[in-house]
Amino acid sequence: MRSLRLQSLTGPDIAQALDALADVRIAVFRDWPYLYEGTRDYETKYLDVYLRSPRSLAVLVWDGADCVGATTTLPLADAGAEAQAPFLAAGHALDEIDYFGESVLLPPYRGRGLGVKFFEQREAHARANGLRVCAFCSVVRPEQHPAKPADYVPNDAFWTHRGYRPAPELVTQFAWPDIGETQSTDKPMHFWLKRL
Repeated sequence: MRSLRLQSLTGPDIAQALDALADVRIAVFRDWPYLYEGTRDYETKYLDVYLRSPRSLAVLVWDGADCVGATTTLPLADAGAEAQAPFLAAGHALDEIDYFGESVLLPPYRGRGLGVKFFEQREAHARANGLRVCAFCSVVRPEQHPAKPADYVPNDAFWTHRGYRPAPELVTQFAWPDIGETQSTDKPMHFWLKRL
C-alpha cells in the first residue's frame, strides 16, 4: 500500500478537493446507519457552507491519487441552521462552539489511528479559533430497523474515550434521501459535546 498523505484545506480552498470530499462522503454514508443515497448535486449544496466560511477546515486522506477519508469542521456560528437550531433553542452561545461535520474513512483504512487524528486536528482548529466547546451529531435510527446489520457496533465507545458525552437535549433534523429513494426525509440527529 502506498503511503498515506493528509491534506488540510480551509475556506474557499476546499473547492479544489470538493469532488473527492463528496465522493468519499457518498461512499461511507451509504452504509448503516446513514443509508445515504448521495449525489454530487446534493453534496455541492451541503458542502457550500464550508466554502463560504473562512474559518472552516477540511482534512482529506489520500492514498496516492485516491481520497480514502475526510473530516470537516467550522465554527457553529458559520454553520447551517440545522446545526445551530438546537443550541439556539437551549440558550447556548454559538460563538464558543466548533461544529464537527463528518469524519469518514473507507473500511480498509479504519483502525489505523486516522479517526483519532481527525479529532485531534478538529480540536486544534477549535482552539486556534478561540472556541471552547466541540460538538458533532450522529443519526439515530430505530433499533429494529430492517437494514441494521446484526454485527453493527456504534462509535459511542470511541467518542466517549475521546472525551465526548451525549447531550440528549440537543437534537436536530437533517434531511437526505435513503438508499433507493429520490426524496429527502428528515432524520433525527443527536449531539455529542466536549469542553476543551
